[in-house]
Amino acid sequence: MTYYIGCDHAGVNIKSFVIELLEQRGYEVRDLGCYTTERVDYPDYAHKVAQAVSENRNSMGVLICGSGIGMSLAANKHKGIRAALCHDHYTAKMARLHNDANILCFGERIVAKGIIEDMIEAWCTTEFEGGRHTQRVEKIEL
Repeated sequence: MTYYIGCDHAGVNIKSFVIELLEQRGYEVRDLGCYTTERVDYPDYAHKVAQAVSENRNSMGVLICGSGIGMSLAANKHKGIRAALCHDHYTAKMARLHNDANILCFGERIVAKGIIEDMIEAWCTTEFEGGRHTQRVEKIEL
C-alpha cells in the first residue's frame, strides 16, 4: 500500500509526524508537498494527492490543512475519490468502515498529535464493511 500525502502551509508542521506514523506501519509514503510554511493554495495539493490516489489502485491519501475542510472539498471533485474530514478515532473508523473513504483529511489547527495517532490507527486497521454500504457508496458517484 502506498500513501500519498499533501498539505498546505497550515499543515506542513505536522506532515512529517504523519509520514513517520505511516512508515512505522510499513507503508510506502510519497510526499507531494508543500514543504514550507510559505503561503500556498490548498487546492493545488489536494488535486495532486487526489489524482495520484485515483490513478493508483493500491493507494490511499492523507491531506492536511488548517481545518481540513478545504482539502476535503477540493479532493472530492475527483472521480473515485472519497475524501473524509475526520477529527478523531471514531470518524476515521466510520469513514473507512461505512464510506470506503480513500483520503483522510484533517486540520493541523484542530487535531492534536495524540488524536492523529488514534486516527491513523483507526484508518489503517479498518476495512470497508461492504454489504448494505456498497450500494450507498456507489450512489456517491454521479
